[in-house]
Amino acid sequence: MGVDTAGKADINFYFDPICPFAWMTSTWIRIVQAQRDYTVDWRFISLRLINSHLDYDSHFPEGYDAQHTAGLRLLRVASAAREKHGRDAIGALYAAFGARIFQTAPDEGRAPGWQGNAELAEAALAEAGLPVELAAALDDTSRDAEIQAESDEALSLTGKDVGTPILHFEPPEGVAFFGPVISRLPDEEQASVLWDHVVGLARFPGFAELKRSLRERPQLPSMGVPEAETGRTEDWHGGSRRLKK
Repeated sequence: MGVDTAGKADINFYFDPICPFAWMTSTWIRIVQAQRDYTVDWRFISLRLINSHLDYDSHFPEGYDAQHTAGLRLLRVASAAREKHGRDAIGALYAAFGARIFQTAPDEGRAPGWQGNAELAEAALAEAGLPVELAAALDDTSRDAEIQAESDEALSLTGKDVGTPILHFEPPEGVAFFGPVISRLPDEEQASVLWDHVVGLARFPGFAELKRSLRERPQLPSMGVPEAETGRTEDWHGGSRRLKK
């Protein structure tokens, strides 16, 4: 299974379904997509695979290995869905994954990696109008080569010291960038303004980076942050709450 790199969409959006910041950015992008009539190709990047060279026990907080593995398991299901039902199926499937992972009660009390179970995958597939039998791909490691290739493709656009999401605007010649990382969902007016600023900045030929590692916890039920509140500030250096750089 190879990676289809044809630049037919207005935006290529590389996501890991386990990443809360990718989910926040994707929710914003869907607002912009509706306003601007953009087409989006939802593509894969696996946090588990791009961090495979690291020792999780020493580099990440407890539970990260299981969570990143859960994301990889869901990407295998997405890979099977894309192979059998086309690229257009992935947007709805990612939305169904995210609703179950992030728009639910906080994770406290759940075993790390619960997001990669068959029950969640089957429910998401059903909501997306896809056969629940595709959940069998959760354990299909033969799909990892395709996911790795697409992850490598994403990092080739930005460099390796990034996380998720990665956006490629007007591919293949257009600009690509990590993020933007947002913790609060903009309203419809703010969404358009933010998009114009991000693309305008990224289009400047000499622009390289604008970054800080301090982030608010995303306004997501799964993170224990109600919509009307602001999440506590944490240091996400290296694109995650790593224990080491």
